[in-house]
Parts: sequence; C-alpha cells; structure tokens
Amino acid sequence: MRIDDVIYFFNDFRPYYYRVLAVIGVLSNVVAIVTLSRGRCGLSECVTWYLEAMAVADLLVVVFQVILIRIYLIYYTPECNIIHTMGYVSVACSVWLTVAFTLDRTVAICFQKLKTRYCTEKGAATVIAVVSVLSVLTNIPWYFTYKIHICWASIEFVYSPVWAAFDWGHRILTPVVPFVLILLLNAITVRHILMAGVVRRKLRGQRNGEGKDDPEMKNRRRSIILLFAISASFILLWMTRVVILAIEQITVQYFLMTASKLVGDYLGEMLQLFSSCTNMFIYAVTQRKFREEVINTVKYPFTAILKSSAESWKI
Repeated sequence: MRIDDVIYFFNDFRPYYYRVLAVIGVLSNVVAIVTLSRGRCGLSECVTWYLEAMAVADLLVVVFQVILIRIYLIYYTPECNIIHTMGYVSVACSVWLTVAFTLDRTVAICFQKLKTRYCTEKGAATVIAVVSVLSVLTNIPWYFTYKIHICWASIEFVYSPVWAAFDWGHRILTPVVPFVLILLLNAITVRHILMAGVVRRKLRGQRNGEGKDDPEMKNRRRSIILLFAISASFILLWMTRVVILAIEQITVQYFLMTASKLVGDYLGEMLQLFSSCTNMFIYAVTQRKFREEVINTVKYPFTAILKSSAESWKI
C-alpha cells in the first residue's frame, strides 16, 4: 500500500473516528464522574478525588479537542483562540493529574511515613487545585499565537525565537516530562512491591510459592492494579505522540510536513485523544465495587421512570 493511500484512508476515517470518540468519551466520563461522586466504590477519599478530577479533565479534552476543534472545526470564529487555548489547558491538566495520581499511589505504597501527611483528602484537593491553576497559567500564551478570527498560527509565532522556545518548552513539559515521570514512579513502586513481598513471605515463613492467601498481599495487589492499569494505558496511548515529538525536536522539523510525518501525526493524535476515554473502563475492569455502582448509575434513570410511571398509574 502506498503512503498516499494511507493518507487518503486516514482523511476519510478520521471524521467518523472522532464522532464515535466524542460519544464514547462524553458518556464514559460523565458516568465515571456521577458514579465516583456517590462515594460508594470502596475507594479512599483521596483516590476518589483524583479519579473524579481526572474524569473531569478528560471530559474537557473530549469537549474542546474532539468536539469543538476536530468535529465542528471552529475556524473563523471570534472564540477560536479561547477554544484552542482551553484545548491545551485540558490536555495539560489531564496529563499532569495522571502524574499526580501516580505520585500519590507511589507515596502510599512506598513511603509510609509520608503517606499520613500527603495521601489525604485535603492533600489531594490541594494538588488538584495547584495542577489546574498551573495548567491554565502555562498555556495562556497559546491565546496569542493564533490570528484572531482565523485560528492559524501567526507569522510571528512561526519565525520568532521566543515563540519557538515556548513551543519547544511546551512539547517537553507536556507530555515528555510526565511520560518519563510516570515510568520512573512506576519503576520505584514495582521495586518496592517486589522487595516488600519477599520480606513479608520470609517473615511469615511462607516460601516456595506458599502464602497465596495472605490478606495483606491481596489488599496491596488490588490497590496497585488500578495504578498500573492507568499508567500502562497512558504510556501506550501517548507513546506514538511522544516519539514523534522527540523526532521533531532532534531533527528540528516542527513545520516540515512529509507524508510519513503526516501519518505519524494522525496516528499519534488519534491515540492520544483516545486516552481520554479509557479510564472509566479501566475502573470498571479493575474495581468490582465501581463496576457494580456503574450498573446502578446506568439503571437509575430507567428505574426512576418506571417507578414514576407505576405511581402515576396508581393515582
């Protein structure tokens, strides 16, 4: 298959892909927000805060990056600068909240003394607020990079060394640095788990594969499955985007558009945006109580309608 045929395929496929992604993204994140807000999922308040914040950020990514920018194509409108800026803000917030959640779970698992001070509801709320504010502040300059009413990068942005430095810093800050941090934090967590598991089996005198019924190990295993699933999803779906950005930085080909680079950009963009729709399904697969609450949340409107109809018939 020629590269031109691949490009034509992506050009035909992407509009349908983004429409399906918008439906899945909005529904999944809204269900996750509603389910988590009920507080019946068996998760700690700290974890619930992070997961809710991540769901809200992912929902904003779907709204701004998918629906407004890629489906409705909000060009030649006075609001296009604001929408593009909010698109960058939502992505930064989603990415760095994933880092914050990973750090919180690493502290909870590996640093017991720091856990009592950091892994709290107040601590989670503070971190979420800081990440949100910094995401807004660091992306405000994007508002000034587009020509008003056109939403194309201005000549000053393309050729100015100041804007080039800002663009370079943005690419490093999101997502290269978070990508590396998540890998590092998970490596620390895995190393601690392996060492702690060996020590615990020795203390209990359970060697050679024994001790599978250790309740402490079971609780710890359940608590880290969610962390690793979210981290793995982020790494896999962002990997293409990170590799392409790295190649652009090394070869200094920010605006040179070749056929192969165009295909890579399409694929990386599609996978990156898909990452904003996966967390709810990860929660459902890895957390039994969350799965049960999702079913109750989805059933609630129908049961309420049936109950209301039954009462009206009695009247």
